[in-house]
Amino acid sequence: MHYLEIGGAETALIGLLQAFDYSRYDVDLFLYAHRGEMMQFVPKEVNLLPEIRSYSFLEKSILSAYKNGFIGIASARLLGKVLAKIYNMPSFSIDVFTSKLTKFFLPKINPNVKYDLAISFLTPHTYCRDKVRAEKKICWIHSDYAFNKVDVKCELPVWSAFDHVVSISDDVSKTFLQTFPSLKDKIVLIENILLPKLVRERAEEFDASSEYANYYHNGEITISLLSIGRFTYQKNLENIPDICKRISSSHFTLQSSLKVRWFIIGYGGDEQLIRQKIHEAGMEEYVIILGKKSNPYPYIKACDIYVQPSRYEGKSVTVREAQMLYKPVVVTNYPTSKSQIKNGIDGVIVPMDNQGCAEGILQIVHDMDKQQRIIEHLRTHDYGNEQEVEKLYKLLES
Repeated sequence: MHYLEIGGAETALIGLLQAFDYSRYDVDLFLYAHRGEMMQFVPKEVNLLPEIRSYSFLEKSILSAYKNGFIGIASARLLGKVLAKIYNMPSFSIDVFTSKLTKFFLPKINPNVKYDLAISFLTPHTYCRDKVRAEKKICWIHSDYAFNKVDVKCELPVWSAFDHVVSISDDVSKTFLQTFPSLKDKIVLIENILLPKLVRERAEEFDASSEYANYYHNGEITISLLSIGRFTYQKNLENIPDICKRISSSHFTLQSSLKVRWFIIGYGGDEQLIRQKIHEAGMEEYVIILGKKSNPYPYIKACDIYVQPSRYEGKSVTVREAQMLYKPVVVTNYPTSKSQIKNGIDGVIVPMDNQGCAEGILQIVHDMDKQQRIIEHLRTHDYGNEQEVEKLYKLLES
């Protein structure tokens, strides 16, 4: 894995590590860099391998790699960018393409050990393929390939080298196989392993409602919406200000004196874009960026409705965590949404366009009976899935 900063794949890895039976297996974990808020949740039974400094410069700036003497890695990354541009390579495949160049400047990972199973949890999978000795190797898919154009000629040899390719949902499998149909026999479904007990315990660490209240006015009837995600195109957070403006200016909202505050937790390259959109919509009072939070669960617990406005998802970890905290969840109608939400039963699916999204959110905001039915359903259903780890054992032992 790259590192353990806050993110869906990182949370899923922690769930997997916490589900392992360490009386049956010894587990080593290799990270490019020992950093991130999720490091504290790596089980003590896991053997964290020493950091190999050259790997840590795969994601730092190219200039930083040069300055620290990793000239080969820096040059390979720069060459990869130049060639990708010349070949007009899809952006989603650039990391895979570049990894085929940088691998020549990276040492083997724990070369004195031959593992029974090696797992590459996040792309590019090149390094697990070429730098780890193992009897069997598997790799993970976390993205919806319906939205990710790839260079099949570049990527197929990497995926094909693994014994199995693990998909986190049937919809993810379907779109992946539309791109790589020859890999059909390698696909295995293992859902993201999430632990309700851990989520609920962390949600009690502090009360976030007082922080929300700092943005309310006395006497207001205020509904708090919350969205969490990296500030990237995929998460569509830059459209929140316009959606919120449509909600705030709705005749229905004005008639009921209802005020909405939409809080955003996360970080990433699109932060300035989101702030610009907030300003353009005049929503500074209503859309609040809370930034990166090492523990987002108290904020989920304190909100009224959790909203995932993504353009696409594999299977959203945060949506499942919100359900574990008994929150009505609203998701946009991205291609895999129906694999995670039973519309009207354990959440609500709304249109992708901003107006349709605003209207859908308003409907659930004003339908308190529907909200309560969803909450009761969530309270009476188990959203944990620790048993998924048994599928991994079968792959290992078969």
